[in-house]
Amino acid sequence: MDCLLASIALESDPLTAMKYITQIDSARAGKLTQLMRTVAQAENCKPEFIRDGIRNGTIVIAANSRHKKRLPFAIGAGLRIKVNTNIGTSPDLISLKTELEKLRVAIRAGTDAVMDLSIGGNVKNIRQHILDECPAALGTVPIYEAVLRCVKKGHDLTKMDPETLFEVIEEQAEQGVDFMTVHCGVTKYSLKVYENTGRLGGVVSRGGAITMLWMRTRNKENPLYEQYDRLLKIARKFDIVLSLGDGLRPGAIYDATDRAQLAELNILGELVTAARKAGVQVIVEGPGHIPLNQVQANVQLEKSICKGAPFYVLGPVVTDIAPGYDHITSSIGGAVAGWAGADFLCYVTPAEHLRLPTVQDVHDGVIAARIAAHAADIARGLPGARERDNKLSRARRKRDWQKQIKLSIDPEKAKTIRDSSHPGAPDQCTMCGDLCALKLSNGSKSKM
Repeated sequence: MDCLLASIALESDPLTAMKYITQIDSARAGKLTQLMRTVAQAENCKPEFIRDGIRNGTIVIAANSRHKKRLPFAIGAGLRIKVNTNIGTSPDLISLKTELEKLRVAIRAGTDAVMDLSIGGNVKNIRQHILDECPAALGTVPIYEAVLRCVKKGHDLTKMDPETLFEVIEEQAEQGVDFMTVHCGVTKYSLKVYENTGRLGGVVSRGGAITMLWMRTRNKENPLYEQYDRLLKIARKFDIVLSLGDGLRPGAIYDATDRAQLAELNILGELVTAARKAGVQVIVEGPGHIPLNQVQANVQLEKSICKGAPFYVLGPVVTDIAPGYDHITSSIGGAVAGWAGADFLCYVTPAEHLRLPTVQDVHDGVIAARIAAHAADIARGLPGARERDNKLSRARRKRDWQKQIKLSIDPEKAKTIRDSSHPGAPDQCTMCGDLCALKLSNGSKSKM
C-alpha cells in the first residue's frame, strides 16, 4: 500500500502536468468551479467553504458531467445531511415502469440521491432510462452488472473476469453515473478476521458476499483492492465519487462493531488516503445494524480512521425485531448517527428484509430518512435548520391548518388526515374540540 500511495501521489500532484482536472485539483489550486458555486448557493454557504472542504476531503460533489439532467449536490461536514433512495429490479420483479415510478415518487418526497441496484432484466437499458429522467445524483454498484454478464453467458458468478468488472466501471462512468459503491475493503486479511469472528448474522452485503465467494473460490485477492490504482484512474477520469462499501457490515446488532467490521474499516482508511492523493473524491459507507448505544462511537471511529471522509450510513437499524417497520428503526439510528456526524443517510423501507419495496414503500422510506436527517441537522446546530420548524409552530399556534400542511415534510399525507376528519369548528381539530389548549391559552372563550 505504501508503494501505491507514493505512485499515486506523484501522478496526481496538481502542480505537475495532469491528464484530467478534477474538483480536488481545482480546490488545491485555490480555484472556485461553477459546481462549487452552485452547491454553495444550495447550502447557503460561501463557495470558499465548499472549496476548502473538497480540498481536505471532508466534502465531495457528486456530479458526473455526462449525467445531463442531474442537479449537483454536496455531501460532507458542515452541510445539510443528505438522503439516498435505493431502487432497481430483481430477477423476480422486472418492471422498468415501476422503477421509474419509484424514482418519481422518491424525487417528489425529497430524496437527494438515487441508487440503481437493478439485478434483473437489461440493467444497462434500465439505468439509461433512470439517468435520462433523474435530476438527483445517481449511484450504482458495478459488481452487480459484472456478475450478471458472467451469469448470462452460462457461467457461475465465481467465473467473473476482473477485466469485465473494470470494463463495467468505466462504461457506467461514461454513461453518466455520479457515484459508485465499490467493496475494496473485503480483502484476504479482512476475510481471515471475519472467519475467526463467529458472527451471528453473517455477511449481509450483497456486494460483499459476491466478493467473498469469488475470492474464496478463486483463492485470489479482491481485484478492486489489488488494482485500486486502476480504479482510481477511472474515477479520476470522470471525476466520480467512490463510495467505499462496507462489505463486512454487521447485519445483526449482536455483530455490531466486531473485529471483522473494524478490520475492513481500517483498510478503508488507507484507501481514503490513496484516493485523495490521486485527486479522487471519496466517501465511506458504514453499518448497518448497530444498537443505539454504539451509533455515536461508530461515527467517531469512521471520522478518525478515515480522516474526516464523509460518512454514508445504512440506517443504522437499531433493533432486529421490527420487520415491516424498519423505516422507523433506521430513522431512529439515522437521527443519532447524523447528530454524531454522519453526512449521508441511505433510506430503509418498511419492506426491508422482506421483499422488493413497492412505490409506497419507497415514499415512506424517503420521508422517514428525511425526518431523521432534519432532526439531526437541528440537533447539531446547522444554521437555518430550525427555520421551517419555527414557521410551522407559529402556524400551529394560530391554528392555521393550511399553512401547517404546506410547511410539513409530507403535505399530501397531512392534508389527507386533516380532510378525513370533521371538526366542530374550522379552527380546531377532532382531538380536543373546543377544549383545544391553544384556543384556551390564546384567550379564546370556551362554549362550556
